[in-house]
Amino acid sequence: MSEISSAALVQLALDLTNSLTTNDRYERLLNTVRHAVICDAVVLLHVQGEYLKPLAQQGLTKETLGRRFETVAHPRFEKICASQTPVRFAADSELADPYDGLLLSHDGDLPVHACMGLPLLANDKLIGVLTLDSMVPNVFDEIPKRTLDIIAAMSAATLNTAILLQKLEQYSKHNQQVVAELTHEALVKDGGELIGNSEIMLKLKREIEMVAGSNFSILIEGETGVGKELVARTLHRQSSRSEGPLVYVNCAALPESLIESELFGHVKGAFTGADRNRIGKFSLASGGTIFLDEIGELPLAVQSKLLRALQNQEIQVVGKDDVEYVDVRILAATNRQLKVEVEQGRFRADLYHRLSVYPVIVPPLRQREEDISLLSGYFIELTRRKLGMSQLTLEPSAIKMLNQYDWPGNVRELEHVISRAALRARSDSAAAIVRIGITHLALVLPNTALGEASSPVEEKQIAQDTGNLKQQTDDFQRQLILQTLTQQQGNWSATANQLQMDRANLNRLAKRLGVRVSKSIVVNPL
Repeated sequence: MSEISSAALVQLALDLTNSLTTNDRYERLLNTVRHAVICDAVVLLHVQGEYLKPLAQQGLTKETLGRRFETVAHPRFEKICASQTPVRFAADSELADPYDGLLLSHDGDLPVHACMGLPLLANDKLIGVLTLDSMVPNVFDEIPKRTLDIIAAMSAATLNTAILLQKLEQYSKHNQQVVAELTHEALVKDGGELIGNSEIMLKLKREIEMVAGSNFSILIEGETGVGKELVARTLHRQSSRSEGPLVYVNCAALPESLIESELFGHVKGAFTGADRNRIGKFSLASGGTIFLDEIGELPLAVQSKLLRALQNQEIQVVGKDDVEYVDVRILAATNRQLKVEVEQGRFRADLYHRLSVYPVIVPPLRQREEDISLLSGYFIELTRRKLGMSQLTLEPSAIKMLNQYDWPGNVRELEHVISRAALRARSDSAAAIVRIGITHLALVLPNTALGEASSPVEEKQIAQDTGNLKQQTDDFQRQLILQTLTQQQGNWSATANQLQMDRANLNRLAKRLGVRVSKSIVVNPL
């Protein structure tokens, strides 16, 4: 095995100082490594707490970049991270390989093969790991120690340079601060990373980066399940307020009679049941950000008081005559078309314009087909850890089906589909590597996805039957609520439970649609 050439080292050194993108640096590093060491797969991973995050790879499936490997759950990674020198695993090592089922050059369980890992150190601190795999057993055994030392050093330098540049960028934009305080609602929300490399997602990330540093109010629009909460958390983390609290409020889940108290607080005796003073969400968020989810559900009476908070940064606690000043940035989200709500008199025009200083539109998953593999990899690894499985993968046919499905429930639906499929696949397999196939996904593709195109006559009929989209949606919701109410004999709690909705949200929706119950008889306004 020959050592790395001087020309390759010089070129890599130039790459570290040139104005290259981070991804370009990673790719050139991996190319250099593969020229020096013949292998089937090479992966660069970054240490992030107790996890290893793949930053770049060659030779593995695309979904690998969406995974987050828990170090203690993978004995080979654990051994590499605990070492100060390169680790070469015996060809017949019994330690589970984290890349089982992910190697492009081999389909199925990995047989006896060569595996090596290099800990990447900067100032004696572990910052990453470089792994190399080959289907030829013992192929790494004769590599000179000097060659491995050079590979480890240049890999660590490349990774450390990228990390330092990222920190400098964050510092210049006041984004290196971390959240100092979170309310319980914001804290328990899962997920913290906008995953996706599609053009539309890269555009969204650029928009977030551009507007995060401002103090503008932001209206986040998008369908249910696209990740509006995640966008709000990202905006807060990248803002100059990131050291302050991020307070989450689900406007749809608040009873109408208590919304004002929840937002602005109340004093003891302000109303029946107010047995003590209570601080409102706006006061909690002072110095930071408040995220008003489902803001389209707010009653008009409360909207006027919210407008005052936006205009003058003043709130009035329920039961008090004095006003209080708060320093709060407002992020709001909705899956409604607020412009239409304004036109129909259900949302104040002045509040809408105050909120939408800079609207951010989160794209639906059907417009992000390139990201489905990455997201699937992320959710598969998350599910694998939750279920305590040694390995969980997707069969190629399953990935194809995921890409063909139109995802009406967006990213949230993808997560749930992966979770359910993992349970079905685990029950069908006793092997260490559990593979999710198309039968486990239980998805129904449209006719066009199955190769059966609709005829022009059928398309015309669909267009005639659809009519006004909002009217059709309202009619469908009204009929579904009526049907469920009838089944539950007019019991609103049971109906909300069956429809998987919050009781207050259901009451508000039913009121808007004109659905009511009188003497246990469901009344249809139509």
